[in-house]
Amino acid sequence: MSLALPAIAIATNGSGVRWRKALTVWIDAVEDGWAVPALIAGFVAVWMAYFSLAYLGGDLHQDVIETWSLGRSFEWGSTKHPPLMGWAAWAWTTVFPLTNWSFNLLALTNGAAGLWAVDRISRRFARGDKRLTVLLLLMLLPVYQLHAQRFNANAVLLSSWPLATWCFLRSFETRHAGWAVAAGLTAALAMLGKYYSIFLIVSFAIAALCHSERRAYFTSSAPWIAALSGLAALAPHILWLATTGAQPFSHAVEHHVGKSAAAALVEAGGFVVAMAGIVGIPGLIWLAMTRPRPSQVLNDALSLGSGLRLLAMIGIGTVTLPAMVSAMFGTDMPPLWGLQGVFLFVIVIVCGASYQAPREMTVRLAATTIWMAVLAAIVVAPLHALYRNYVPLNEGRNFYQPAAAELDRLWRTTSDRPLAHVGGDDGLAFAAAFYGADHPRYEAALVHPHELQTPSTTLTAQGWAALCYDTDLSCVGGMQQAAALAKRSVRVDFTLRTKLFGWPGASQGFVALIVPPAAEAPTENAPDAPQDVSAARRMIPAAD
Repeated sequence: MSLALPAIAIATNGSGVRWRKALTVWIDAVEDGWAVPALIAGFVAVWMAYFSLAYLGGDLHQDVIETWSLGRSFEWGSTKHPPLMGWAAWAWTTVFPLTNWSFNLLALTNGAAGLWAVDRISRRFARGDKRLTVLLLLMLLPVYQLHAQRFNANAVLLSSWPLATWCFLRSFETRHAGWAVAAGLTAALAMLGKYYSIFLIVSFAIAALCHSERRAYFTSSAPWIAALSGLAALAPHILWLATTGAQPFSHAVEHHVGKSAAAALVEAGGFVVAMAGIVGIPGLIWLAMTRPRPSQVLNDALSLGSGLRLLAMIGIGTVTLPAMVSAMFGTDMPPLWGLQGVFLFVIVIVCGASYQAPREMTVRLAATTIWMAVLAAIVVAPLHALYRNYVPLNEGRNFYQPAAAELDRLWRTTSDRPLAHVGGDDGLAFAAAFYGADHPRYEAALVHPHELQTPSTTLTAQGWAALCYDTDLSCVGGMQQAAALAKRSVRVDFTLRTKLFGWPGASQGFVALIVPPAAEAPTENAPDAPQDVSAARRMIPAAD
């Protein structure tokens, strides 16, 4: 592998010399305190530009607006997930508006916080070029921007895992009570992000037990203070689980458990291979930059310092433990769930090397990382937006805002009251809640096909609306049955077409079912009732 091309591109003209000097000055300033913050801030700025352009015709992913929906009220959990992602969305929206750019910024801020915590760990073992190299190698992977964009239970671990690891490392090294409390609290925070974090916490314990300094650590008060602090922080959530039937566990078992023995072995093996491949990308780039002798690499791996040896064992645990659980219990284990742990291996690979990369190679790596991000923002993003105008995103995100706006308009023709509840297709229901003018509540009882239940009398009295794709006959049929129970309902079929800078794109049909509040009947201006569906169908262009 060669990093020569970016260097050639930089050196072919006078501006290239200036770029090289600027990058050298920046790298020299790592220990001055501003180079790393500048890198992370630039990372956020460039990828914000990418998201803003690439998704001109697309809205937030369903997972993101579900996260916001879960965070609308302070709870210690939900039917699917622990509460951290909802808390983060709630805190964010007390300052920022409910817009696409706002939640893209939240996603990148979360990724940036993770990179900052990674650097806090790296600086314990390296200075200067190596600190930057760790971050640059991670930025080359589609983890802290593209994976982070889908702000959900997986994404919150991008920041909570490095933070918990940093605090545990400091607790192990110092045995101070303050760091022990921090280790316990941040471990609890990771658990409140996703229960998958149990693999990180168990890896902490195993790594400490296998470490040569285990006696000094376990005979101190640090591990016990950390355990008590973590349990105290988790106590309200544990109580919530006990009093609500442990709904997230039931959801996980229902949706992610049940593979045959053979399929589970394939899943576990695939997880390990995929994680090795992901870690191998920065590993191979580092080897191409440094070109060490194989004996050097082996010797460094066998002679890691105390802290790096601890990190290496934690990293190995976060890969092997999930694979073992998957094989034994027949659970899903997609590699996506392990991406937040890649930083452990990158730190060990770079900081554990006894050799340095030549400064020229560090400059080339920086140039490559920067220019790949810039090219993504100015070339790939517009092409992606244009392509998606004609080939919509699979989740239907191209139509979320216009569909919610049309549902608002239809509701206004039947009632003067705010729309309080929405259902139908899961993603469209979340979209109507997020993008709708009244921000109605996502109503699980009205979501088809998995959770559809008979609407309660209270729900019917308050009125509700639902959106389905016209091709989803199961959703349409189920919502019509639910609407029929109210004996007063309106069905409207409509079609939306995407449009980017005036260029018409793909179209999609929708079915809206509206049950007005009990005290109100459909007005004379309301769209035609269900029995006259054809007259209610019309084409509505989406906004640019």
